Amino acid sequence: MNHTVDTIIIGAGASGLFCAFNLASFGKSVLVLDHANKAGKKILMSGGGRCNFINRQVEPRHFISQNPHFVKSALSKYGSDDFIDLVNRHGIAYHEREHGQLFCDDSAKDILDMLLKQCQDFGVGIHLHTVIDSIRATDDDGFVLQTTHKKDGTATTYHCQHLVVATGGLSIPTLGASGFGYQVASQFGHSIVPTEAALVPFTFTDATGDLIKSQAGLSLDVTASNDKISFTLPLLFTHRGLSGPAMLQLSNYWHLGESITINLAPQTDIAALLLTAKKSHPKQLIRTALAGVLPKKLLTALENHLWQAHKETELANLKDDTLRHIATLLNAWTLKPSGTEGYRVAEVTRGGVDTRDVSGKTMESRLKPNLYFIGEVLDVTGWLGGYNFAWAWASGYACAESIGMKW
Repeated sequence: MNHTVDTIIIGAGASGLFCAFNLASFGKSVLVLDHANKAGKKILMSGGGRCNFINRQVEPRHFISQNPHFVKSALSKYGSDDFIDLVNRHGIAYHEREHGQLFCDDSAKDILDMLLKQCQDFGVGIHLHTVIDSIRATDDDGFVLQTTHKKDGTATTYHCQHLVVATGGLSIPTLGASGFGYQVASQFGHSIVPTEAALVPFTFTDATGDLIKSQAGLSLDVTASNDKISFTLPLLFTHRGLSGPAMLQLSNYWHLGESITINLAPQTDIAALLLTAKKSHPKQLIRTALAGVLPKKLLTALENHLWQAHKETELANLKDDTLRHIATLLNAWTLKPSGTEGYRVAEVTRGGVDTRDVSGKTMESRLKPNLYFIGEVLDVTGWLGGYNFAWAWASGYACAESIGMKW
């Protein structure tokens, strides 16, 4: 069986579907191929099933890449207001949460249905259960793809003039994530920035891990930082380690072997509090002086872990330097994660196709004409809060416009 179309998009995720109908709106014939049994699986589970589909304030600083300037052109062409207009036209109800995050009132399925409806309206073909066995370039700068249908084994040859790689990263392999996009990039000479799980919880295997596990379910606002960046957001203790927005954001900037610092009471100067309490209530214990600052269960665990030798000592009998040291342990608790929970639960993949050899204006390869890369497969990682969807929409649109404007 043979098919010939102007453009084939590999990947029926957010960026692939969005690029597909925008490109088809230019009158181009577009076909989306995916090995999964359903389109947009990752969209459906995003935002706890509500899909944090965009953020009102999207700026280049919200993205991590070896080339931080790469995202600027695409983000300037297609911004938050553009996607919000599309959502409004489809009558999707949504609400705004903290930090400008927009979520569906009902379900993430609303966003997926919108994308699929747009694809249907513009005549985009979507072929699922399709495994790509090989890709080769043709003499006229086109491409030939050999595929096999996963269910019935049917072999098909596809011919196209433009090929768009929208395969995503390695995050959540149970939804079908794979490194196929990186293989395609490598085949045509592109370098891959080493990949790591990102927007992912931290794990701990030492005594600190036992302390953290004992607090599973506890959430509090903290300031989490390393030598690169700082976030003041909620922290969640779990049976496996530390999670919550503060940790997910910080994981984007963390590498194995590095330490992180957590201010457990960012609104309180604990050193000043303890030194004042020493003067006004000299017979108090540390835990009594801090009773209103941290949850009792956490405070008990911390004193057994961090200052056990002093936990029954009255403040009057503790040196000021000792109190300052204990305060530092709480206002700047330094930990070294043993790792993260990995791609199994990571929301995104850090690293990917090196942007040095991709045009930031068009998403076209600088090494192979008519080859494009969009979305998470690129070395572009957004913050938590709708920014990775923002990149999917912006990069998909830039690519669609580039191909669509060609004769």
